[in-house]
Amino acid sequence: MIKVFNALDKDYTSNGDAVIIPLKARVKNSDNGDFYMEMTCGTEYNDYIQPNNILVAPTPQGEQAFRISSNITKTKKKITVKAWHIFYDSNNYLIADSYAVNMTCNDALNHFNSATDNPSPFSMYSDIISTNTFRCVRKSLAECINTVLERWGGHLKRDNWNISILASIGVDNGITIQYKKNLEELTATYDWSGVCTKVLPVGKDGILLDELYVYSSIQYDIPYTKTVSFSQDIDENDYKDDEGNVDEDAYKSALKSDLRKQAKEYVNKACYPSVNYTLKGKPEKVTEIGDIIRVQDKRIGVDITTSVISYEYDCLLKKYVSLEFGNFDKTLNNLVSNINSSTTSQVDTAVVALTSDFNSAISKAQTDILSRFTDSYCIFEGEQILIVDRLPSNKATNVIRINNAGVSLSKTGIKGTFSTVLNINGTLDAQALNFINLNTVKEFFYQKGNKYSASNRVVNGYITNDSKQIYFTLTLPKSMANVTPTLTELKINGRHVGGGYIFSSAYISAGYDVLNDSALNVSIAQKTDDYITVLIESTTAWSVTDNTPVSISIESLKISFN
Repeated sequence: MIKVFNALDKDYTSNGDAVIIPLKARVKNSDNGDFYMEMTCGTEYNDYIQPNNILVAPTPQGEQAFRISSNITKTKKKITVKAWHIFYDSNNYLIADSYAVNMTCNDALNHFNSATDNPSPFSMYSDIISTNTFRCVRKSLAECINTVLERWGGHLKRDNWNISILASIGVDNGITIQYKKNLEELTATYDWSGVCTKVLPVGKDGILLDELYVYSSIQYDIPYTKTVSFSQDIDENDYKDDEGNVDEDAYKSALKSDLRKQAKEYVNKACYPSVNYTLKGKPEKVTEIGDIIRVQDKRIGVDITTSVISYEYDCLLKKYVSLEFGNFDKTLNNLVSNINSSTTSQVDTAVVALTSDFNSAISKAQTDILSRFTDSYCIFEGEQILIVDRLPSNKATNVIRINNAGVSLSKTGIKGTFSTVLNINGTLDAQALNFINLNTVKEFFYQKGNKYSASNRVVNGYITNDSKQIYFTLTLPKSMANVTPTLTELKINGRHVGGGYIFSSAYISAGYDVLNDSALNVSIAQKTDDYITVLIESTTAWSVTDNTPVSISIESLKISFN
């Protein structure tokens, strides 16, 4: 039987508002995926089968609550409805901006659960003790949980209003299934896209093995070869000699040994195709998603230990209609997208892109970067991506580094000086990117508006004794049109022909820091789509004679664009 409760009920121990004897009722549940019920009943229950009402049905995990969606089909004699697990109410709770820094999964879940716009009705728990960081900006609680799953890993367990992310689920009851032997109603699906029998491993700093390739114990008629980057937590400081210098040979030997071991473990697992099995009927002792099953398929030499990843359950007969188990990667398919959310929020896609999970974008970043660079090498080190112009990376000269600080460039190798050109908040350093070339300074103005030509980064001209202002302009690429420039750094030298400095304060040897001088005000304005004007104005006139020749040399300039 199926019990019906009103939209606001949270206690399902009674019979609710009505008890339905359905014509058909089945629950479908997938590991980290969809969880819903489809039911068909007679039209005599029309008053109770209304959007947002709650259906409570028996499942392998006990009675579970499912909220009726707007997807209701009615005929003269039947009503068919689809109801999503009450977990999906989490779509209706919004998190404006909340940051979980170096938290365990349990702490992160509870942190975000307390940050919703309306008080969340859910209870959260996780037994995953590893720490991670995630900033949730303008996302629903359901989307937030989705990202936590991706960051921290684990399995999503939904038990009415209780949400858990567990390191492992299910039990091992010693079940073994042999294809075409003890079970005929078994459908197998094979995926060869991830098969690898020969790997070219790449380790820390782009190090390679002397033998270059590692082979699996199984080989097929055709080769399956891939290049795979591996993270290596080996510190070169552990390989110093008596004089405190790094023993490069010992360090490299340790890296190669670890790389060889990781590659061998990888290729011996990847040499098999991914296989999923759908079983009609219920084998003995299967009780829950995650239950361990050993599968033997002699046709392709598969002998794997896997787990139940989804089921379809008949609520009337209280038995499984089908089980799916295999070694396909667990995905979060349709966890959020297949349910119509009532959350209404205007999402600024640019901000979302900049604040989204950096780790979840790594794969796409690698693909995009590699497609734009030739004769270069991409190295993934876990906390950062390096693009270098040669291997090994410690011999590289030109390096692009991408990490949680943004995008940085170095022309002095991976241990050299990096200049950040794009901060993670989206701010561009125009000088580092060469969007603003100091050589594009082309005009100098004094107060009365007379114009003088400029050469390179030095602006020459004349100044009168009543002058308080200096102008100069910089050209911009057309692509920078319709942006707002902000001057963040400006150091210049201002001298007249006699050798003295025209600025009233003490001269700074590395350039006069105009922005930090209270006696000088600096403003910047975009005059057209291809040049901007910088104005330096003194609170008092400079003490020079009329028409004194002056020279303005720009020492450093940084402009950010928003």
